Amino acid sequence: MIATSRLILSRRVNPHTATVRQQLQHFHQLAPQLSPNNNNNGNDSNKKDSKNDKYNTPPVQTLNKSPIVQKLWRTRDEAKRRVMGKLTMGDGEYSEVSLAAAEVLSDAKSDKYHPPADPNKGKHPSESEVGIAYPFSQDQFLLETYRNPWGEMRFGKILEDLDALAGNIAFNHVEGNPLIVTAGVDRIRVRNRPDIGADQYLSGKVTWVGSSSMEIRMKISASEDGPEWLEAYFTFVTLHPETKRAIKISPLLPETNEDRAHFELGAVKAQAKKNARKSKLQLGRPLSEQSLKIDARAAQLLEEAGTLLRMPSLADPNTMLMDQTSQSNAMVAQPQARNLHDRIFGGFLMRRAFELAFATAYMFGGDKPRFLEVDDISFDKPVDVGDLLVFKSHVLYTMPDGGNLGSYVDEHNGLPLVNIEVECWVTCPEQRKAEVSNHFYFTFALPNKKTCRRVLPANIDQARRQASRMCVDETQAEVRP
Repeated sequence: MIATSRLILSRRVNPHTATVRQQLQHFHQLAPQLSPNNNNNGNDSNKKDSKNDKYNTPPVQTLNKSPIVQKLWRTRDEAKRRVMGKLTMGDGEYSEVSLAAAEVLSDAKSDKYHPPADPNKGKHPSESEVGIAYPFSQDQFLLETYRNPWGEMRFGKILEDLDALAGNIAFNHVEGNPLIVTAGVDRIRVRNRPDIGADQYLSGKVTWVGSSSMEIRMKISASEDGPEWLEAYFTFVTLHPETKRAIKISPLLPETNEDRAHFELGAVKAQAKKNARKSKLQLGRPLSEQSLKIDARAAQLLEEAGTLLRMPSLADPNTMLMDQTSQSNAMVAQPQARNLHDRIFGGFLMRRAFELAFATAYMFGGDKPRFLEVDDISFDKPVDVGDLLVFKSHVLYTMPDGGNLGSYVDEHNGLPLVNIEVECWVTCPEQRKAEVSNHFYFTFALPNKKTCRRVLPANIDQARRQASRMCVDETQAEVRP
């Protein structure tokens, strides 16, 4: 818990906000004097009676989490307890942020759903904005938490932080007390390699809102106003807490040219997703043009694999079957990995999937892979404490001569690229069944290799999966620069 006090959490306040947030702006100026971590000569900030001490105890779910996850979750927990009357102004380490969150929670004192007073009242992107600093240059303990064996950034930990931050951003945008659920991760991509010894700043805000869903964009830079080296898009949906049906959320009112550009891009991506859902195979409906295109490409891939399947000794030595690249591991979901709702933290699943994908690409390419992006993470089924999780991975396809991931991603032109698919299966041995909870798609480059083997399908199911992913990646490279 020491490391959490070394991070700086901020939330920008917009002049369009209500009275409570005006109080927040004033209180933010007083926070250093009121904070229990302030090392002034007075003893008032350190005097806590036994009754308040128990309320300042952090949620047990924050234990064993990264410093940023601890801070964000403690912030949210303090807001809830303040609304319940268990904390007052100045109590708690993150009071200046919790006060703003308390306004959002003001209608959530009971389990009964309270719709917002005016569901058509819009909110500005800046009202949901949250940022947090990583003082790596000053904090050796924090630095070691995020350093990988090669002295670079440990991206699995960053994935956990992104998931936690996205939840707080979504939390700031909603009104009333709907159930906020992560629908998926659209894309996370890396522009360049950060300097692990330099301070970093993670921030984000809502960039697009539909009727019941919102898109959140986050970025990391070497300073609050510096050039970004990572961007991430998460999608959240709001549900009625009792019926679990989608409900309307506050519309978004873009303010700046950047806000409007992100909003328009979000609308384009939302329409593309809608078209993709319509083009999926459905019984009793004719095949769409996109489905026919995928089937034709799958048939071609399977034909190319014919020699490798029937006469492997005569096949191209630079090809191999998808099954030959498979890796897996299994684990029981422990309570230490649960979130504030006592289910397994999505960021934890993302980190475990990333680490397996990295190992899979490493064993396949014979070269330490360079992470470039993760795409289309789906959250199909919640994971509970005690579930038996089986992570399965394989190389889905490769681009031996390099490929186009868009101009945002630097240092990948001409490098062989490896696309890894990871599935997380919730397995129940007692009932002899298993269900997929998550799909993950990672792309790595092999920086010290001139080429790599092509991976071909062994059956029509693998061929369709491979062709479908290729089409999706090609489309995304066109949509996003």
